Amino acid sequence: MDIFNPVKPSVLIVDDSPANLTLLGGLLHKSYTVRAVNHGSKALKAASEEQPDLILLDIVMPDVSGYEVCRQLKADSHTKHIPIIFLTSKTETESQEIGMALGAVDYITRPINPEILLSRVKAHFRDASYARTMRVNNEYLEFEVAKRGRENAALQQVTILALASLAEVRDLDTGNHLRRTQNYIRVLARHLCKHPRFSSYLNESVIDLIFKCAPLHDIGKVGIPDRILLKPGRYEPFEFDIMKTHTKLGYEALMHAQEEVGESMGFLEIAKQIAYSHHEKWDGSGYPQGLAGDNIPIAARFMALADVYDALISRRVYKEGMSHEKATQIIVEGRGKHFDPDIVDAFLALGDEFQDIARRFADSDDELQQKSEFLKIVAGEKSSPV
Repeated sequence: MDIFNPVKPSVLIVDDSPANLTLLGGLLHKSYTVRAVNHGSKALKAASEEQPDLILLDIVMPDVSGYEVCRQLKADSHTKHIPIIFLTSKTETESQEIGMALGAVDYITRPINPEILLSRVKAHFRDASYARTMRVNNEYLEFEVAKRGRENAALQQVTILALASLAEVRDLDTGNHLRRTQNYIRVLARHLCKHPRFSSYLNESVIDLIFKCAPLHDIGKVGIPDRILLKPGRYEPFEFDIMKTHTKLGYEALMHAQEEVGESMGFLEIAKQIAYSHHEKWDGSGYPQGLAGDNIPIAARFMALADVYDALISRRVYKEGMSHEKATQIIVEGRGKHFDPDIVDAFLALGDEFQDIARRFADSDDELQQKSEFLKIVAGEKSSPV
């Protein structure tokens, strides 16, 4: 028989009778590329390797039945799309029902009427051609959708990091503060994703968005004057009032970005919540709105603890970092006051992971020195420490 030819549609004939193979091959070879095999196991191999456009399949064969061949082909993702026509002397209604239930597209009984056979094969090739076109189109669309999704995700991440960098370059923190806090938040969220108070909100997609948006928590600091933003030590009351406006400035900047886009976007919604509310406190004594308890967005509650913990343990250009144990004591003292009690409990269970994150993203001496020198230039104090 002919080998498969890419110009003609291909037909695989499976029958243990040499006479039947000769008859069918003679009827089909003018219009189709024909391959014939006389065992079910050979049919499975040929179908997998050569991907025929149509299979004519006998049912009663000595090694593997046609039913079993059909079942295996339909169970394989590489061959399940190949249309199968049962061609058999079994005329019982039950046999036809079994064949169609296994996924065959047609069931032709012997003796064969050549005109009917050719007509039905031709009809199924039309259907198969349409189905193949639809499959290719669907695969292309799925590829394009996935590609666009990857591009959007990459653009989203680049946008977030670019915006976060605007605030970071003028802050007393280093960029590692952003990496540490977003990783603290991720382990907290994953720990609490099955907690009754959080499970309806937290899933892997939301956790990923919170992780990505966390670096935007202080984006509003770009609007704070250097004389306040870069001041070491404690603020005067009027300076602190100005400093607190960074939450509103960040929220408004992100709101403006969302309005420019013209539609609601998940990551911007979460970014706004974090920027606006990460200084709210569980007991209502925080700012800018004085929200309390569950009225504070969950993402902002995670950020509140992560931000405070990192501020306590981290070296800055003007101070040494606190030990994990001392920072933990302060966090525990804020349980039910500054912080959501359940988030504090999660933090206590994750102490080792928090310390590991702090070590992995620790600020080096060079990074702190570079930050100090940069801030001196920004502040116009090239010879004295900031």
